[in-house]
Amino acid sequence: MTEYVPTHDEALALFKELNQSEGLRKHAYAVEGVMRYMARKMGGDEEKWGIVGLVHDLDYGRFPDQHCQKSREILAERGWPEEYIRAIISHGWGICSDVEPQSNMEKVLYAIDELTGFITAVALIRPSKSLTDLEARSVMKKWKDKSFAAGVNRAVIEKGAAMLDTELTDLVTDVIMGMRQVASQIGLSGCAAL
Repeated sequence: MTEYVPTHDEALALFKELNQSEGLRKHAYAVEGVMRYMARKMGGDEEKWGIVGLVHDLDYGRFPDQHCQKSREILAERGWPEEYIRAIISHGWGICSDVEPQSNMEKVLYAIDELTGFITAVALIRPSKSLTDLEARSVMKKWKDKSFAAGVNRAVIEKGAAMLDTELTDLVTDVIMGMRQVASQIGLSGCAAL
């Protein structure tokens, strides 16, 4: 018997069913875009990585106090593969999960989750409100300002970059590139041309 593998449409329908917030949906699309970009760059399964990115916060809208734990329950009930579930749970390592990221897919998700939010915040304060002209150096300038996007856990992002054995600036560049793929979907394609 072959293992059930969720399709993108199934994953998206499940995510939308459990998450009504436009902000959470945009975050999910941003993370999915980056996961797909990184899968292509690292030789991973783009569809699998994308689906994991899309549903990584599956339980957050309805069960924020049980984040990651409730996802395991929801996905196991639906027969999702353990590899997907483990990756999703591992993104909360040290915060709301004790599952340490091991695979490249897990490490990337852990490293980029909070970083997509930080980059979104930087893009939104720019005159263009766009990712198309955003460069890593602008993000790194804001990184040093601890009062900017103070809710973003910079330590998690730094730990994630170390897990991937990459410089933070290079990770920022990769995340920007991945988010550009979905810029219009997440509202960061910029102001309309005059």
